[in-house]
Amino acid sequence: MAIYIDENTQVLVQGITGRQGSFHTGQMLAYGTRIVAGVAPGRRGQTVEGVPVYDTVAEACSRYRVDASVIFIPAAGAKDAVLEALEAGVGVVVCVTEHVPLHDEMLMVAAARRKGAVLIGPNTFGVVSSGKCKIGIPPNQVFVPGPVGVVSRSGTLSYEIVANLLAAGIGTTTVVGMGGDRIAGRNFIEVLQDFENDPETKAVVMIGEIGGTAEEQAAEYIRHHLTKPVVAYIAGKSAPPGKRMGHAGAIIERGRGTFAGKVQALQAAGVQVAGLPLEVPELIKEVI
Repeated sequence: MAIYIDENTQVLVQGITGRQGSFHTGQMLAYGTRIVAGVAPGRRGQTVEGVPVYDTVAEACSRYRVDASVIFIPAAGAKDAVLEALEAGVGVVVCVTEHVPLHDEMLMVAAARRKGAVLIGPNTFGVVSSGKCKIGIPPNQVFVPGPVGVVSRSGTLSYEIVANLLAAGIGTTTVVGMGGDRIAGRNFIEVLQDFENDPETKAVVMIGEIGGTAEEQAAEYIRHHLTKPVVAYIAGKSAPPGKRMGHAGAIIERGRGTFAGKVQALQAAGVQVAGLPLEVPELIKEVI
């Protein structure tokens, strides 16, 4: 099994004719993702990598079963693209776009919750169910099937740690990019709940970073509800206090969200915390 997407998921690409949309459409198809249509207003009748293009999500959905959509739309239009997909009844929406305004993110997340849909992102690398379906921008070669679920706030760290797992002979079930912004469509606790309910996921790797309290909240959930082992890595150990790092959410404020605080909370919940990304595979081998 997998969470959110699998080999039967039919995908729509919003912004398919743009440089990023067209490039990553090719990469997703190469991985085996079933992309059935794309959307680019005014480009109806064109094709990208053999995928037909329509003017609206509603039109595409009237012609194909669309289970998930991925959005390659600039920040100014990302909110409208997400809302268009949700209104058309798409159940999983992946918003890769970064620099989305905070209030737009709030509206997007609220709309997804009202619809009962899964929103991943914004500012995410996407989601991969290994060997089955890739939606987003990660490199194809590191995602092979295995027993470990991964949830992360960081794209490049995810690729590194998944590659380290693969080098150690350990594959992944689903790898979820929460996104690096302060507001995320799917948070650590929700993804951990879904991994808990997935029989093929035997352990979870959680990749966090300084800033915010998402990791501390996840630690509390793990302590009381999760039965599967968790290994964590927290980025930002050497960051100066108050220093804004690469993500909008990676800032320490008023003493909250520190590296030490996150590590302490996770360890108190029984989570093994790796000091370096390359240590994650050995810790996983101890628990699976």
